[in-house]
Amino acid sequence: MSAGRFIALEGGEGVGKSTQIRLLADALRARGHQVITTREPGGTPGAEALRAMLLDTSGAGWGPRAEALLFAAARADHVARLIRPALDRGDWVLTDRYIDSTRAYQGGGSGLHDSDLMALHRIGSEGLLPDHTVILELEPCVVAERLAVRDRGQSDRIGGRDASYHARVAAAFRVFAGEDPARFVMIDASGTPETVHARVMEALGI
Repeated sequence: MSAGRFIALEGGEGVGKSTQIRLLADALRARGHQVITTREPGGTPGAEALRAMLLDTSGAGWGPRAEALLFAAARADHVARLIRPALDRGDWVLTDRYIDSTRAYQGGGSGLHDSDLMALHRIGSEGLLPDHTVILELEPCVVAERLAVRDRGQSDRIGGRDASYHARVAAAFRVFAGEDPARFVMIDASGTPETVHARVMEALGI
C-alpha cells in the first residue's frame, strides 16, 4: 500500500481554495489515488458543530483565546476521526484550511503568540502537519470583487472582519512561507481556475 499524503490549501477569504481543492482532487483521482477532501473548521460531526459556533454572526462572539481553543478542539476531532485514519489507509487528504489558518487568523490577525497556538496543536492533534501547504494569494481589490459576488454582504463572523485584520492575516501567511519553504509554496491565485490549478500541480510536482 502506498503512503498517503496530506495537503492543505490556505489563504485569505475569496482566493479560491475550495475550487482548487476540487480540481486537485479530480486530478489525483484520475491518476488512481484515493482522495479525501475536507475542511476546517469541520470535517467531522463534532467539528462541524464547533464551526457553526465559531462562524455564527449572532451574539457577542468569541474572544481570540476562546476562538483558538475552539479551533484546536475542532481540529483534534478532525485529525483523530478523519485525517489520521485516511492517511493510515494510504489515502491522500486535501483540506481547505488547517493549523496555519489558526496561526494566521488568531495569531497574525488577532495577536496571539504563535508558540501558544502550536502548543495547543501539539496537545490536541499531536502536532500533525501537512506534507505540503499551498498558500493561494490574490490582490485585495480582486478579493473584494469576488467576495461581493459570493457573499452578497452576508459574510461569516471571521470573514466579515475589517481590511486591516485581513491584511495582517495575509502578511502572516507570507511570513510562514518564507520561514519554511520546504513545506509551504505560495501560488498566484489570479487568472482562471484552470490556470491556477496548473500552477498548483507544477508546484507540487504532480
